Amino acid sequence: MGKRKHEETNNENLNKDFCDFLSELAQFEKNVSRNIHKYNAYRKASATLAVHPTRITSGAEAKKLPNIGDKIAKKIDEFLQTGKLQKLENIHKDERSQAISLLTRVSGIGPSKAQKLVEKGISNLDDLKKHSDLLNHHQIIGLKYFNDFEQKIPRSEIKEIEKVIKKKIKKIDVKYEINICGSYSFCLFPNRRGKAESGDIDTLVTHPNYTSKNPDKAHIDSVLKTIVRKLTNCGLITETLSLGETKFMGACQLKSDLPMRRLDIRFQPYDQYYCSLLYFTGSDVFNQNMRSHALEQGFTLNEYTLRPLGCTGVPGEPVEITCEEEIFDVINYPYKSPEERNN
Repeated sequence: MGKRKHEETNNENLNKDFCDFLSELAQFEKNVSRNIHKYNAYRKASATLAVHPTRITSGAEAKKLPNIGDKIAKKIDEFLQTGKLQKLENIHKDERSQAISLLTRVSGIGPSKAQKLVEKGISNLDDLKKHSDLLNHHQIIGLKYFNDFEQKIPRSEIKEIEKVIKKKIKKIDVKYEINICGSYSFCLFPNRRGKAESGDIDTLVTHPNYTSKNPDKAHIDSVLKTIVRKLTNCGLITETLSLGETKFMGACQLKSDLPMRRLDIRFQPYDQYYCSLLYFTGSDVFNQNMRSHALEQGFTLNEYTLRPLGCTGVPGEPVEITCEEEIFDVINYPYKSPEERNN
């Protein structure tokens, strides 16, 4: 893998056409075929090609890279030779597949719901608007702002949204720590994953007084509600999709002339913060690879904790983690800076 590829000013993907058809195949397997194994295989191959520093010229060349086997290599050869992929051509001609793929792009509609809607004769957004009685609150908002949520969010806009979020939450208590994760995360690690744009805004919030061992349930129950109320009163949050004890899902708008954006806020225990930061920074392909390696080393890693596995396979007490680098050290995994975690 090439070093330091994803600088903000130069993150050209020389294999974008391959990545595009692999991503489309992945979505087909996830939403229509419901084959998670193939979904993951296509996504991992796409992630590998996205960060490869040179243009792939044959399937044989691609096959030498991680996560690319015979079948995907043959698809790359077919695409290079014909400029298209017969499997995708067939998918594009299948009206049912196209309808399911479209409906799953509506926030809140998963593959199962999409298939049920298609079975009722709903195949496009206009049909869906006529049958909004079949949708829950989240799905209705997803449909309402479909075009807005489809647009990628520029990095500059994320920075401005982050400023508002930090300012309002810090007014509640300066001890709060706030990080925007995914392709961003500006607070502690500038240029986290180095992406120039993103599809939504994942915000991670924690406080030193809140740990998994001392959850202070009575206090925590009101914390996220107070944060959401502050961000709603200032005009940033425009829609609430769901609001629980530790997670908010909704929409926000920085300015009236800008699109609505999907916003998630998670309130995590302080002692689970670095595992959460690692997990929500992603990418999820990178997370899968790291979790698999942890298991090989006798540990189980998730968004909350890193735990040793005993001889019976039962997880032990969580390892105390004080920074992301310690997670890599404990499981003997070469450290990757955030901008190197795109595959």
